[in-house]
Amino acid sequence: MPAIVLLGAQWGDEGKGRIIDYLAQEADVVIRFQGGDNAGHTVINAFGKHALHLIPSGIFNPRTQNIIGSGCVVNPQSLLQEMEVLEASGVELENLWVSTRAQLLMPYHRELDGLEEAARGKDTIGTTRRGIGPAYADKAARVGLRMGDLLQPGWLERRLANALRTVNRKIELLGGTPQDGDVLYALCMGYRENLGGRIIDTLPMTRRAVQQQKQILLEGQLGVMRDLDWGIYPYVTSSNPTAAYAASGAGLPARLLDRVLGVVKAYSTAVGEGPFPTELHDADGARLREVGSEFGATTGRPRRCGWFDGVAIGYAAWLNGMTGLAITKLDVLDGFESLKICVGYQLPDGVVVADSMPDTPVLLQVTPVYEVWEGWRCSTAGCRRWEALPSQARAYLQRISELAGIPIDYVSVGAARGQVFAV
Repeated sequence: MPAIVLLGAQWGDEGKGRIIDYLAQEADVVIRFQGGDNAGHTVINAFGKHALHLIPSGIFNPRTQNIIGSGCVVNPQSLLQEMEVLEASGVELENLWVSTRAQLLMPYHRELDGLEEAARGKDTIGTTRRGIGPAYADKAARVGLRMGDLLQPGWLERRLANALRTVNRKIELLGGTPQDGDVLYALCMGYRENLGGRIIDTLPMTRRAVQQQKQILLEGQLGVMRDLDWGIYPYVTSSNPTAAYAASGAGLPARLLDRVLGVVKAYSTAVGEGPFPTELHDADGARLREVGSEFGATTGRPRRCGWFDGVAIGYAAWLNGMTGLAITKLDVLDGFESLKICVGYQLPDGVVVADSMPDTPVLLQVTPVYEVWEGWRCSTAGCRRWEALPSQARAYLQRISELAGIPIDYVSVGAARGQVFAV
């Protein structure tokens, strides 16, 4: 059975966790294919409300194997804390595994992240200071440690000593305190004791799943507009939350990815710095934030809110070869008399573009071109099928589908698992 890729089609925080939670009820394997603990997927179900930062959102299904893939960077301390919270809520963790090839995020990565962001002064890029950028930088520089290294103490000790030769020079240069290798090694041995049984070569597991025609879901973090290559660089994450990377980060042949589901909110939000063309600084923006509870699951920072960006979704859908959309938080728009959808960007020279994404310096200067749509001014929270939605809501969603060039597969009208329905 081919794999399904589920990814964020906006700036992140689209509600991917609740869609994965819904789809995982029928999934055999859920694989997180990139990112770290710098963003969270909020899931509400019978176990309560949980913000998952590293653990795949399929963890709530005891029949599902959950894999933190090789494309991820793993802070073991965060992972252990997340596991503790889930266990306290009655969630079974027997089917949680971590790839030996996933990068190990160390305390010095977080230290460097904070020091480097502070050194940028007014030119910050909005990092969460969780160490994600430095960890991926070490991976690319081939001085990073991997989760599998925890199982090889002698190898780990040599690799750690080698990494610290450069790391401590950077920390000192930026005004920080050098890290003690012995303390870090002891910390790693504690991680080994608590996580060692879960750290495995995950490739045989995924290979068996494919051979046995199991249903596999690949879960991405953040969104297309934060992609390292195709996002609003440099205000991006340090990995690739796009479908093209999903196979590599999960350990699957690319030919198996024949369904790509893009998750979008019925409006737009973003956390962090960088261009966000449809951002609202008025009462409508404040209303979206309040009604939608738009605060970061990881940082708690207020999210920037704006009208739906049809240019961005067209870009994301084409770039990822999306086959369908999952639209979340439609209910947040229930009380608006009118709504807007951005259908183009007016450039500084007056030219309007609708089928391309300007590079960051230009995107910072564009003016959104809007269509105005009639609101429905009634609750959609109880709707469980497409035909039950108000006609104005269906028209609004259909326009989003047209701009994306793909059909709508799922609609969410609330935070509970039962408030998602297939179209």
